[in-house]
Amino acid sequence: MNIATTRAAAKSSLSLPNILTYARIAAIPVVVGCVFAQSIMDGPLWLRWVALAVFIAAGVTDFLDGYYARIWHQHSAFGRMLDPIADKLLVASCLLMLAAESSIHGWTLWAAIVILCREILVSGLREYLAALRVSVPVTKLAKWKTTIQLVAIGFLIAGEAGEEILPPTTLIGIALLWMSAIFTIYTGWDYFRAGIHHLIEEDDA
Repeated sequence: MNIATTRAAAKSSLSLPNILTYARIAAIPVVVGCVFAQSIMDGPLWLRWVALAVFIAAGVTDFLDGYYARIWHQHSAFGRMLDPIADKLLVASCLLMLAAESSIHGWTLWAAIVILCREILVSGLREYLAALRVSVPVTKLAKWKTTIQLVAIGFLIAGEAGEEILPPTTLIGIALLWMSAIFTIYTGWDYFRAGIHHLIEEDDA
């Protein structure tokens, strides 16, 4: 790799869209730490609001990084790789923490399991299809799934603190999580079908 290529790679990795993605990853320990401190260590309820505020800010960066990448033409291979990873890390970490402190429990654990399994499946399929130089575009339904999923987690993060203002806060979060799980199964099947299609084609070649 020559000096010019190295400088270009460094410049693209420090573009605003990628910095926003880094911020989303950096938000994970803050959100998880606040929920842990409030619930597991019996901390004050205001920690839930801090966790929710940081989580919402992280969700906004998910929209902004793609928006700025489009309008400023700052798309990069590094950004395309890191963006979905940041999303999955944020969702998985929050779901695991919410399960650990029992906001997600009982039958609702299955909704979280479905969501996590789908994320692993899609990651594997994307890696496989990338090796075949096949791109699977994100559908509108998948975007809606992600939005509902983030809103559900937001309600569950608010938890007890939110219930002081809106009593069914946790119930709303659980209902939205189940809705997200249903969309997750459907969109995951779309990715799986695309992967199987290309796998069969490669075996027949």
